[in-house]
Amino acid sequence: MITTIVLIRAEPASVPTTAQRLAEIDGVTEVYSVSGDWDLVAIVRVPEYDQIARVVTEVFPTVPGLQRTQ
Repeated sequence: MITTIVLIRAEPASVPTTAQRLAEIDGVTEVYSVSGDWDLVAIVRVPEYDQIARVVTEVFPTVPGLQRTQ
């Protein structure tokens, strides 16, 4: 299993909803609320590297309130 840590900036008013939507994505195993430059941290665990790109670049942008990932 491949683990990726994704830092997420979200619209302030939508952080709880954005976190919930992220947690529902297949491959996302954990979502944490954090303070500082980033609002959320998502742990993505997938069996193959190409699935990381699919989850982060194709599925994450469909989540309302998500502004940026790193």
